[in-house]
Amino acid sequence: MNGPLSVATIVVALVLAAWFLLRAALNRAPGRAELIATGVLGVLVAVLVVVAVVGLFDGSRPSETATFAGYLITTIAFAPVALYLAKMEPTRWGNLILGVACLVLPVLVLRLQQIASVTGA
Repeated sequence: MNGPLSVATIVVALVLAAWFLLRAALNRAPGRAELIATGVLGVLVAVLVVVAVVGLFDGSRPSETATFAGYLITTIAFAPVALYLAKMEPTRWGNLILGVACLVLPVLVLRLQQIASVTGA
């Protein structure tokens, strides 16, 4: 997995999580800017997943390929599902949904890195 791309994804997700959780604490509904920021994070995650999938074909497969694939599917689906749920909930809870999703994404990325670092023989 690409180190700088993973770090960028984690940093962006954590910054957005802090912003969304602050807005939820201030009783603000997600606005257009928050929804666009989540979409941009989704694009960043999609690029990360594409790089990870391409890495599967370079000869260094993780020993737990099925688990890795499951994490890839979950990671790429997480931001769009959170965005959809936040759009359905136009109250402060929409920001809470986005904030929690942005806290979970770094965990998923770190787990992908952990699984990818263990290669099968």
